[in-house]
Amino acid sequence: MSLSCSRAMLTLCLLWWPVQANAQSSSANWPNFRGPTNDGICLAKGLPTEWDSSQHIVWKTALPGPGASSPVVWGDHIYITCYSGYFVPGQEGGSQSDLKRHLLCVDKKSGKPAWERTLAAKLPEEERIRDHGFAANSPTVDADGVICFFGKSGVVAYDHAGKELWQADVGSQTNGWGTSACPVLFEDLVFINASVESESLVALDRRTGKTRWKAEGIREAWNTPVLVKNPRGQTELVMAIHGKVMAFEPKTGQPLWNCNTDISWYMVPSLVAHDGVVYCLGGRSGISALAVRTGGTGDVTKTHRLWTSLKGSNVSSPVVHEGHLYWMNDNSGIAYCARADTGEVVYEERLNRAGQVYASALLADGKVYYLTRDGRTYVLSAKPQFEQVAMNDLRDGGVFNGSFAVDGQRLLVRSDKFLYAIGN
Repeated sequence: MSLSCSRAMLTLCLLWWPVQANAQSSSANWPNFRGPTNDGICLAKGLPTEWDSSQHIVWKTALPGPGASSPVVWGDHIYITCYSGYFVPGQEGGSQSDLKRHLLCVDKKSGKPAWERTLAAKLPEEERIRDHGFAANSPTVDADGVICFFGKSGVVAYDHAGKELWQADVGSQTNGWGTSACPVLFEDLVFINASVESESLVALDRRTGKTRWKAEGIREAWNTPVLVKNPRGQTELVMAIHGKVMAFEPKTGQPLWNCNTDISWYMVPSLVAHDGVVYCLGGRSGISALAVRTGGTGDVTKTHRLWTSLKGSNVSSPVVHEGHLYWMNDNSGIAYCARADTGEVVYEERLNRAGQVYASALLADGKVYYLTRDGRTYVLSAKPQFEQVAMNDLRDGGVFNGSFAVDGQRLLVRSDKFLYAIGN
């Protein structure tokens, strides 16, 4: 082998190594809402499929208050947000002056709290948040620390020891449905869907919290933006607002394309993407789902919208797997499977005793996990023929609004009262 060839191979190895190392590092964590790939897909094998309140509970930790956010994992720690002091289910009284947000850091092996930080609310807040309270935004974590979004109370960054690094204000408006979008990290940016707070999409500097760019006109959008590779290999930042799916150039905020949804309601479910196509659910009646090919320019409704469907979900987000889209309607208790290329519904099955579903679907090891608000989890086979694998009951008197997170071969889930680690 020639010296120049050896040098070339060495260079390729050095270029390859950090990419693989970063991929392995990120895959060992669950750093944000819906996991490392932002789509509810977990590559782990051997996750539990059967449990109840007395079996396969590795640990159970009391929380300092309720919340609808989901846990995230980095290294040896789990991070979860809660609220206390005002409008707590089952507690009478309280005033807005007592309202606080909490960030709890938990040791993932023992379930014991490592540290806790509290943040007083910026007032006035809503007198009542329907259904899910004042802590619905899941945190996002990376090697430098954890980022929390608390609506009008701001975006706050902490290091892994709990030291506050910065705060950012993204708007002061509130809504009776609260706020729920989660921070999204890309290179040195943090994206915040501040539709509720300022009708804007904001890019913050990851290191300082200062605004790098801002897009206006973001209305009636509760979904978390997603990063998608278009067919040309370029990254797009995509989200859904009332009436449209919109894409932005993530570094500059330049609008790239938009597509009419013909959905007449606010947009809550987060989008998922596969092979350059984004899939969007939303609405309570009429058109409730669609697929859009990325990579366009301007209004792409006629050129890039692949299909629409009357079947969808108003709250929970779907997963896509082997050419099919899977989701559960938040109110009907019906599980759906549809072809990803046409939107044709392959099956719709009403699950026995299934109640409301706010949690987003989790796909793992050929199975789809659906969590209801009363603590039941339905495990279905991820295939176009309906097959229920298990139904698990973890009711604890609280409400389960957060989505599953994964830590190795354990499932993590929170109710209004507890954080659970579920394992075999």
